[in-house]
Amino acid sequence: MNIRVDNLTKRYGSQNAIDHISFEVKSGEILGFLGPNGAGKTTTMKIITCFMAPSEGDVRMGDYSVLTDAETLKKRIGYLPENNPLYLDMPVIEYLQFSAAIQGVPKEQVKGRIREMVRLCGLDKEKHKNIGELSKGYRQRVGLAQAMIHNPEVLILDEPTTGLDPNQIVEIRELIRELGKEKTVIFSTHILPEVEATCDRVIIINDGKIVADGAPSELRKQASGAEVSRLRIEDGNPNSILEKLRTIDTIALADYNGFTFTVESKRGETSRREIFKLCVDNNWVITEMSPIERDLEEVFRNVTMG
Repeated sequence: MNIRVDNLTKRYGSQNAIDHISFEVKSGEILGFLGPNGAGKTTTMKIITCFMAPSEGDVRMGDYSVLTDAETLKKRIGYLPENNPLYLDMPVIEYLQFSAAIQGVPKEQVKGRIREMVRLCGLDKEKHKNIGELSKGYRQRVGLAQAMIHNPEVLILDEPTTGLDPNQIVEIRELIRELGKEKTVIFSTHILPEVEATCDRVIIINDGKIVADGAPSELRKQASGAEVSRLRIEDGNPNSILEKLRTIDTIALADYNGFTFTVESKRGETSRREIFKLCVDNNWVITEMSPIERDLEEVFRNVTMG
């Protein structure tokens, strides 16, 4: 099910928590929704899940609107909020039975849906324990299971890996990627490597406005602007090599550490051909020429810090 966010705004008094934002998420796409604290992420997700109403704009999923079809949409959405509220005294199976009942799963389908969630979320060894006895990672799995018990078409996951150790993060990441093959997923996180490993596309929001939108690789390239390369050049004096690199018209900056050089071309220019020619003319051996892309963390800082 596609999600279309159109001119969405939420005001608190004179302050806009989100300010006329628009975007679309295709069915089967995993969207990473990023932003600093207070940027408007959670507010947007609460509106999408029909938890609160917008001040302006609309969110449509398929033919349904959050303004007029909230009750219908709630049945099609699975939501894992950041704090993952669970009844810690309940056994896992009992809690999933309860979740199925409040989500309106037909009685004859409940056992089958619970078996499927236990299998999909890797809960088989823990299914008879009380939720309070589980590790944080397994509690997150229970939260995901309850979000999916009614087989929703859309999954909204707010900080699903918060507080997990590296092994648990990898497990939840793999589970989200598996879910993303069949469902539309919006995934909010502060762990930027997780975004690159999990998401097909990234939206970054700051001060209630979208400041970046695209695949992680596209955002890195856009942020880089100029071509930056790492070179390893041998059989020459490093100072002499650096001096001659700086004479190339298309190179804006050059520096080195040992025989490894970092070269930034002028914006809109490439220097690779001239560098190769320089090495040939001076009988230098070039053993590495690789592009340097900015990581997503640097992109995030650039678009969210004034």
